[in-house]
Amino acid sequence: MSIAQSPASKPIGRDLADARHDRAFKWAITAVAVFVLFTLAGAALSMLWGGRSVLFSQGADFFFSSDWNPVENKYGALVPIYGTVVTAVIAMLIAVPVSFGIAFFLTEVAPRWLRTPVGTAIELLAGVPSIIYGMWGFFVLMPVMRDSVIPWLNDHLGPLPVIGALFQGPPIGAGMLTSGLVLAIMVVPFISSVMREVFLTVPGRLKESAYALGSTRWEVVWDIVLPYTRSAVIGGVFLGLGRALGETMAVAFVIGNNVVFTKSLLEPSTTIAALIANDFGEATDDYRAALLLLGFVLFIVTFVVLAAARLMLLQLARKEGN
Repeated sequence: MSIAQSPASKPIGRDLADARHDRAFKWAITAVAVFVLFTLAGAALSMLWGGRSVLFSQGADFFFSSDWNPVENKYGALVPIYGTVVTAVIAMLIAVPVSFGIAFFLTEVAPRWLRTPVGTAIELLAGVPSIIYGMWGFFVLMPVMRDSVIPWLNDHLGPLPVIGALFQGPPIGAGMLTSGLVLAIMVVPFISSVMREVFLTVPGRLKESAYALGSTRWEVVWDIVLPYTRSAVIGGVFLGLGRALGETMAVAFVIGNNVVFTKSLLEPSTTIAALIANDFGEATDDYRAALLLLGFVLFIVTFVVLAAARLMLLQLARKEGN
């Protein structure tokens, strides 16, 4: 007389199929991640390979020289690198406080019926094409800068020691300060949307407890909301910074596209993206190689900024864990 085998001891076909599907899904996700890494590395290396002739001929002078003269095949990337960094810093100095104020208003001050439409309107600004911002900056902002802002800065901040050289220049309107203002307007929707969403994730009990102890709205946001959402807020700020570093058309309209080095924020300059966009179509072989090498430099700058943001977030996570 044979004893029937229990169902639990029999191989279950569904479990085997699930295991196969899990392995296939794991390998598919791994392949996607590897593909993204290879794509990024391929894009960077292709630009580096395209600019190898200029890198070999110029050497380290390419990164530290301000002499940009395609006629004599002399290429120094200091001016576009300086313009890229300065315009992005100006944009963040303006955009971060404004974005924080918007998020603070929408989460703590504005009535509930007003929060959704205002928040939606700000988020829609992120969908406006960059060329529209550039045209607005060229036709609206530049005349205001030329007629009102730059003369005031020359008269009041220009004579000051140390920082006075940053605010001296002819009333042209185009320059790094104008570009920074346009970039600030462009990145505000990104940063403010992230801040607003993460502020809404703070448990209501924490804020209500602080209010019950007599805290003001500012104290609640500064002492409760910001520490609770610090990592996400910093991530949103660096997201906006990455957007500002790579912006092309809006900056090309208002920066003046001048490759002569100047410390003044009021004089025309250029950025890496604007220089590539303006000159790549008509560039010869050597000049095209220099522009490709500039693209590689922009890739490295952006990668370093985002990597620094990631490391900062990891350190904050460790501190919060401790």
